[in-house]
Amino acid sequence: MKHYFYLLFLLLGISGFAQKTEKIEIPIDTTVTTEHSVNINGNNIDYTATTGMQPLWNDDREPIASLFYTYYQKKGVKNTENRPLVISFNGGPGSASVWMHIAYTGPRVLKIDDEGFPVQPYGIKENPHSILDVADIVYVNPVNTGYSRPIPDKEGKVDKEKFFGVNADIKYLAEWLNTFVTRKNRWLSPKYLIGESYGTTRVSGLALELQNSQWMYLNGVVLVSPTEIGIKREGPVEVANRLPYFTAAAWYHDALPKELQEKELEDLLPEVENYAINELLPVLVKGGFTETEQKEEIAEKMAFYSGLSEEVILQNNLAVPIRNFWKELLRDENGYTVGRLDSRYLGLDSREAGENPDYNAELTSWLHSFTPAINYYLREKLNFKTDLKYNMFGPVHPWDRSGNNTGADLRQAMAQNPNLDVMIQSGYFDGATTYFNAKYTMWQLDPSGKMKDRLSFKGYQSGHMMYLRSADLKKANEDLREFILTTIPKEGEPAKY
Repeated sequence: MKHYFYLLFLLLGISGFAQKTEKIEIPIDTTVTTEHSVNINGNNIDYTATTGMQPLWNDDREPIASLFYTYYQKKGVKNTENRPLVISFNGGPGSASVWMHIAYTGPRVLKIDDEGFPVQPYGIKENPHSILDVADIVYVNPVNTGYSRPIPDKEGKVDKEKFFGVNADIKYLAEWLNTFVTRKNRWLSPKYLIGESYGTTRVSGLALELQNSQWMYLNGVVLVSPTEIGIKREGPVEVANRLPYFTAAAWYHDALPKELQEKELEDLLPEVENYAINELLPVLVKGGFTETEQKEEIAEKMAFYSGLSEEVILQNNLAVPIRNFWKELLRDENGYTVGRLDSRYLGLDSREAGENPDYNAELTSWLHSFTPAINYYLREKLNFKTDLKYNMFGPVHPWDRSGNNTGADLRQAMAQNPNLDVMIQSGYFDGATTYFNAKYTMWQLDPSGKMKDRLSFKGYQSGHMMYLRSADLKKANEDLREFILTTIPKEGEPAKY
């Protein structure tokens, strides 16, 4: 029988007012397993769901953190050597592993409408598109996210530098994954990392850290709505790269000229991408030395493709701040703002004037539906009982962002491992990590171009969490399923160039 270990941790108030001290039990090393079934693509899949807390140790084998995870494993698989394992992270940094867990790849998803908006009563339903039919999945919550917590030393202190930074995060998670893979007997399994948003920074760095420090080789890395992963794009490139996203968001809100609105989005965007690269970027490079007539011509074309006025574009010297776009696009039409992470969502500010929206309309909508769903699901359906607060967003700041070479690390991991492929998934209406920046990341990832056949991009008519839209939940999982099945080498095929 599994042994259970607990730590009594004093949770102290941090305000200037005296607060009552409360004792909270943090499970250090424990598991709870339940049995379920789900119908995926017409086939019934029986599986186990294991929730637990697994410790992270220091060099003296003392626990310094306890990480919460949820592990789904298909029943009836005699040999796991051919059964892929997908290791899933969300982002933030500081975000729980909740979004992809109960809205994308897992066997249960939250109840929302077909476009991703919250509905009541809240709850969970079967996910008929989950990848559990082809792979087992573990959702990992880094320190201070979900139920994961650091463990103070004997003096009651926590060494935050061990957890809260680009490279610290990668290093300790690689150690934790070594323990997990060993405990679950998954060393022989094909392995995949999937990360969303900042999670793409995390998994890009983990790809090399796992290879070089844990000697654990992967078959694939999936970047969902990727960050810059250390690949710079300041100045004219940053400005030019915004335009295709402006077009997509304006198209969704019917804010483009009729001749553009009549086009399918996937037919329109390549036209705008070509303009941004081959016409807009060279002009932006000249900055203030651009001839007035040429600047006016560019402003006219940018207005044509963005739904903004020429006046606003010229007032910003052709470089409209992206936050200003969220405020400006519908200002004169109905006064609504558009969402940052998903520009299909509308916000309502206290006044129509101003440069930036008052709040992120999409994030408040998501927290509306995700928070009750995950708290109910883990406790009542997966039987994980604790009085710890489930941190949708946990305290992880200040976050050390220095030394972010994760894109270069991912390229190096691919170079060292001929079996490692990368797929990028992005929503066209994502204004935080735009789809065209994701393409730019893919283009810049391997400057030699010798590995471009191992890099692929998939786009969706949705936002940052493209899977919230019902049609894209199906399509994105199909793309992920195909990526997994096609990147497992044939039996006996050597890993070599």
